[in-house]
Amino acid sequence: MSRGKHPVPLDLPLPQHCDEAPGKQDSAYSALRQAILEKRLPAGCRLPSTRTLAQRWGLSRGTLEVVFDRLRSEGYVSRASGSGTRVCAVVPDLYLSAPARAAAPIVSESEPPYPPLSVRAGQPFVARLADPALFPLQRWTRSLTRALGNASAQSLWDADPGGLPALRQQIAQYLGQHRGIACEPQQVMITTGIRHGLDLLARSLLQAGDKVCLEDPGYLSARSLFALAGARLVPIPVEEDGIDVQQLQHHQDARMVYVTPAHQAPLGMTMPVSRRLALLEWARHSEAWVVEDDYDSEFNYQSAPLAALKSLDRDDRVIYCGSFNKTLFAGLRVGFMLLPERLRPRLLATLQDTGRSVGVIEQLALADYIASGAFLRNLRAARQAYQERRDLLLAILASEAPGCYSISGQQAGLHLLLTLPPGSDEARFRQRAAQQGLLLQGLAEHCQQVRRPAAVIVGYAALSLAQIRFSGSRLAALLVAEAGPVEGR
Repeated sequence: MSRGKHPVPLDLPLPQHCDEAPGKQDSAYSALRQAILEKRLPAGCRLPSTRTLAQRWGLSRGTLEVVFDRLRSEGYVSRASGSGTRVCAVVPDLYLSAPARAAAPIVSESEPPYPPLSVRAGQPFVARLADPALFPLQRWTRSLTRALGNASAQSLWDADPGGLPALRQQIAQYLGQHRGIACEPQQVMITTGIRHGLDLLARSLLQAGDKVCLEDPGYLSARSLFALAGARLVPIPVEEDGIDVQQLQHHQDARMVYVTPAHQAPLGMTMPVSRRLALLEWARHSEAWVVEDDYDSEFNYQSAPLAALKSLDRDDRVIYCGSFNKTLFAGLRVGFMLLPERLRPRLLATLQDTGRSVGVIEQLALADYIASGAFLRNLRAARQAYQERRDLLLAILASEAPGCYSISGQQAGLHLLLTLPPGSDEARFRQRAAQQGLLLQGLAEHCQQVRRPAAVIVGYAALSLAQIRFSGSRLAALLVAEAGPVEGR
């Protein structure tokens, strides 16, 4: 009997195997894998030693060591000195693969081949959000407890519509220290996230027919929210350095422009200072508002990120949007906007008309969490983890599919852009990937007028290292097949 919850199972049947070494390995691997999938070897169970199994199954210990290493690399078991080999809590084939689905129906060219995919943790490769497993729940519980213990009765019902002063104070200090923005707490408005902020801006500042300029390719939800407000959307091409400001010169009557300068969504480049200054100059002459979506600037893997576009704003034309949903966990539903003074009354009126959405307790707890230093510690740990996952994915692709792709946007953020081999059909590649359990967003659906080479968006932040090894190899194999035979490879 093992010292854990489960007895060591010695009655595992070994399927018939041939005498050749590969056949013996495959048979032993299949027997153990099937026992794990069928829960005959439950989570946490310690496997028999390789010596015990070798005697029972008539195999060499070397063969079983190879089998155990294969199971470990694919995430079925974990091996630690002194505690043996144990079954992991999550069954990889159920966790790593997409649910089985019927063959995709044939669609006409006028219809998008896929509905928009929602990001979510654990699903290769749409996992473009904070990994909830990294969030320190015990530390968050302490902040919640303190928030409840220190809350006054008045703070529970007479909340400022723009957000609790304690949280706005912490956000203003954070923006000043880490995003280069000199601001006051009264400029901050609490939202449920960036999309909530964009919706408030659209409702408050736009009338039917107002011209709004958007990056092309760009963020799908921004396009949808501004369209719902009746805005006339104008796609502006994105160049190597970001949105084409020369094209903006033809739209001096625009009411607003929406940009993602820190890590362009979805291409991933960072807008340089010269382009930022040109954009602000256009906004000043056009008397237009610039909406800066700073959705993942906290995660930069090569150097300190550039200060926010808002830090260069001398005419108070930039509306800065940020969110804790991308830095802590998606279900938190707390974001914020930094508003020009002349817009604050209008946005507050809209917020009160539509109903305040962020709970008082969450705001109090988050204010405590930031003030204690836990937020910055969590950011540092998450940045290190996401960089490790990115590096592993890049190493797998470089090793197993050299010359079959190109990468951009990998220097920062929670995703990168993978450009497919020349001549690739983006939709067909995504379909083949889905059959392998890999969900990929295509670049084409983010484009309005521009046409770019076939590419897919690869999210890696909310995947385990085992998932990245498993799914990264599958993605590499798909790229090799897509590229076809290449001399010398």
